[in-house]
Amino acid sequence: MSGRVASSAVTLALLTACSSVGSLHEVAIETPLQPKFDVSSFSHILIAGFIGGGSDEVDANRETARLLRSQLRNRSDLRLVEADVLSLADMALRKEVGVGFNDAVPLAEPNTITEEQGLEEYERVFADIGFWQELGASYQEPLIVTGTVLFTPHARAGFVTREQESYDSFGRRRVVPVRAYRERTGYVLSQKFIFIDGRTGATLYTESHREEILYEADRNTPALSSYFELMDRVIPTFLSVLSTQTIRGTRTLLR
Repeated sequence: MSGRVASSAVTLALLTACSSVGSLHEVAIETPLQPKFDVSSFSHILIAGFIGGGSDEVDANRETARLLRSQLRNRSDLRLVEADVLSLADMALRKEVGVGFNDAVPLAEPNTITEEQGLEEYERVFADIGFWQELGASYQEPLIVTGTVLFTPHARAGFVTREQESYDSFGRRRVVPVRAYRERTGYVLSQKFIFIDGRTGATLYTESHREEILYEADRNTPALSSYFELMDRVIPTFLSVLSTQTIRGTRTLLR
């Protein structure tokens, strides 16, 4: 018996066996993901504001605070504190927060910062325990969310491989890989979420994210639309820090 005939026979035997046993069907499955740190001691959460830098086409501070608040209203057991978004960068420049922490190094205007390293000097804001403790005392000692957001234009050029479809004289379809030089533009969103204990002013947890999106050079996509697309990728991970999230899928079983 040739190898091909033997293989066909084995396949037929397996299919026959499966048919005699039962049929295949899909079942829904859910996998819970536990929160990354314990927030059970808090009843409230405050999205205080962010140090925003990069493109002046998007107010990264206010847009980030607004989006996170809208998600937390519906998807968190913690009660959201309704308060004005703090302009932390302006407060730091006016020396209203972060005073006494690395004061010898001057702060750059946020809209002039194009690299993540440029926001490092603003870390003094999050080290000011007294400021955060006082803020927490004003709002029932909540879990405070703050951090940095950098939203910047980005461009990339180079050779990429794409599939090209063609048909021969007999009408047969062919797909072949083709390398072509492409210029693409888009945006990069770099975020650091900092979770602070409103009772003590101490940092409890920090998490960083970097997302990038690129479009064809001739496509004109508004900056705010790109920002929303990138935030859609970040929000599920942000929520998983605070509460149990569920991953839903399907599994094929033999019945």
